[in-house]
Amino acid sequence: METILFGAGCFWHVEKIFFNTKGVMTTAVGYAGGQTNNPTYNQVCSGLTGHAEVVKVEFNENEISVKELLNIFWEIHDPTQINRQGPDIGSQYRSCIFSSNQNHLNIIRNIIINIENTKRYQLPIATILYEEEKFWLAEEYHQKYLIKNH
Repeated sequence: METILFGAGCFWHVEKIFFNTKGVMTTAVGYAGGQTNNPTYNQVCSGLTGHAEVVKVEFNENEISVKELLNIFWEIHDPTQINRQGPDIGSQYRSCIFSSNQNHLNIIRNIIINIENTKRYQLPIATILYEEEKFWLAEEYHQKYLIKNH
């Protein structure tokens, strides 16, 4: 099983999409990319911790590839927006990907270069790539929120 973290705005929506994707074994929402250990939702929303809202995606590469997951990632949000997605504004909503797998990182970098070269978007890609997977699990009421409530 492989792991990758995606930040693409509010984690509820992102989790629902990946949770329902064939080859994804499990998902969890949480926080990554900041300086505070074990942050709370309120701390992250303050913008002072540096964390992004992310979805931890554990997947079986025999059933779904990193490229296929990335195609979903690019489709579900606007990767050109900086520190926001639609009406959600703040650095916690930034477009970002976290992985410690060098092969995955190379694939991601190559896809970003290809997207930039083909001018798929009018603006440059703002997605930040982190070479780590430090992940803090969000509070239980956030887990599978849209799956349980909608």
